[in-house]
Amino acid sequence: MAMIYQAELSPSKSEILRSFLEARSWGEAGELTVLGAYRFDDPEGEVGIECHLVRVGETIFHLPLTYHSAALVDAGEHFIGTMQHSVLGERFVYDGLGDEVALDCFRRAICGEQEQAELEIYSAGGDRVDTRPQSVTLSLEVDEGADLPTADELLDGEPFTVARTVGGLDGTVRLLATWADGHGVIAAY
Repeated sequence: MAMIYQAELSPSKSEILRSFLEARSWGEAGELTVLGAYRFDDPEGEVGIECHLVRVGETIFHLPLTYHSAALVDAGEHFIGTMQHSVLGERFVYDGLGDEVALDCFRRAICGEQEQAELEIYSAGGDRVDTRPQSVTLSLEVDEGADLPTADELLDGEPFTVARTVGGLDGTVRLLATWADGHGVIAAY
């Protein structure tokens, strides 16, 4: 269950996503439309893992982010920026595809061992006040006759891919994202 606080963020998530896309060689500048997001739970409960689907022009980008309470050592190229969270304080934001905590969640999801997090809303004082419906839902598709990989297989180097853009990724096991007006594969083995 992802704990989402009723909080003020500075800069906003849209501003973080825009600067992230504009700063990367594979990104794109332009008007950004947020299509939705989903979250994974960190088993240790320390890292926020939120994956956004955004459209810029004709391209739909898949942007996994991680939120840490302190800067990571040797993760400079994956650092996106800091965000002030009115409840949690300063958060260090990283590209999730360069963060082992997020990659481990994707590995478990491809193996059928982890689902997206339920979204629970908390007041600034820490009281649970509501739940939030999913704007993106995940499902696992497996080709007929194919087996789910094990986490050990993926940790031992069996290739799996997490998409930067939605469209064109395929495999015998696929993690599919569905949002209000579309769907696409976001990870595959």
